[in-house]
Formats: sequence, structure tokens, C-alpha cells
Amino acid sequence: MTGGLFGAGLTGFATGFSLILAIGAQNAFVLRQGLQRQHVFWLCLFCAGSDALLITAGVAGFSALVHAWPALPLAMSLAGAAFLIIYGVMRFREAWHGDYAMEIEGQSRSLAKTIAIAAAFTWLNPHVYLDTLGLIGAISTGFEGAALKWAFGIGAVTSSFFFFFSLGYGARLLAPVMASPRAWRILDVIIGLVMWAIAAKLLHPVL
Repeated sequence: MTGGLFGAGLTGFATGFSLILAIGAQNAFVLRQGLQRQHVFWLCLFCAGSDALLITAGVAGFSALVHAWPALPLAMSLAGAAFLIIYGVMRFREAWHGDYAMEIEGQSRSLAKTIAIAAAFTWLNPHVYLDTLGLIGAISTGFEGAALKWAFGIGAVTSSFFFFFSLGYGARLLAPVMASPRAWRILDVIIGLVMWAIAAKLLHPVL
């Protein structure tokens, strides 16, 4: 039984890690904050904790909500795309006009504002729901028995904590590279492009 639990947990970890590994809006934001070395712990805890709640709901069968309310994916796509477009504009504007003194000195926005932006990236992203409530929830049904099913879920949750804290605290290794305004401008342009690309992907089924 122990081997079965470990195997289910390992499968959950690998599944969760593979889903979250792709560069997305949330990951780009965590990377940027990690480079600034501000509110890293609380930001990583919030992102991983949000994933934990959604994964738990998915394993528990909450994905039925999507089937009960077919309009939910469209509503989330529109709201998420709008936010990503606006945030992308902000990054392009910063790249054009910003002096980046605060970033180079390691200063950033308040904790409340940081968490608010992270919340928008997390809870307005329909792909988060598809990955956690949908895909992870669906895969968990392949494990017979509550113990194996929840071992899989715990593995997926663990991967999220591992990823976000590694990304947030590992970003500081790039600090020497980000010691110039030019490097920050390039980063913001890349982040802006990522935001708009994700927004376009969200709007594609609608347009």
C-alpha cells in the first residue's frame, strides 16, 4: 500500500509540475517579484496556496461546476484577457518611460497590491481552472480508493509549492544580469508580449 501511495503521489507531482512549468502570466509575475526580492515568501505562498485550494476542489469533484454553468469558461476568458491586456500595456509603458531605479535597488509595490495582482493572475485565468478542476480532477478519478486519490492530489499540491518557491527565490540568481535599466526594459517587453499572447489565446475562441 505504501508503494502504491508513493507512486500515486509521484504521479501527482509530475502531473502538477508539467502543467505549471509552462511560462505564463502568473509565473512571469513571480519571476519579476523574485528579481526585486520583495514579498517573495508571501507571493509564493499565495500562488501555491491558491493552487492547493483548486487542486483539492478538483480532486473532490468540484469540476462539476463547469458543467453546471457552461458560461463560466467564457466569462473567465473575457475577464482574464482584459486584465492581461491592461497589464501588458503597463509593462510596455514601463519599458518605454520607466527609469527602473526602484527595481535595481530592490524596491517594489506594497504587499497588498502585490497579492491583489497575483490574485487577478490566478483567479481570472480560465486555464488554471481547466488544469486543476478539470485535468487534475479527471486524472485523480483513475485512482481507486480515497487514499490513492488523495495521495495523487497531495503530490500535485507539493509540486506547486516546490515550483513557486523555487522560481521566486531562484530568481535572485539572475540579479547580476538585471543590474541595468536596459535588462529590466527587455524583461518588461518580454513579459508584456507573454501577457498579450495569452490574452490572444483566451480571446481566440470568442473572436
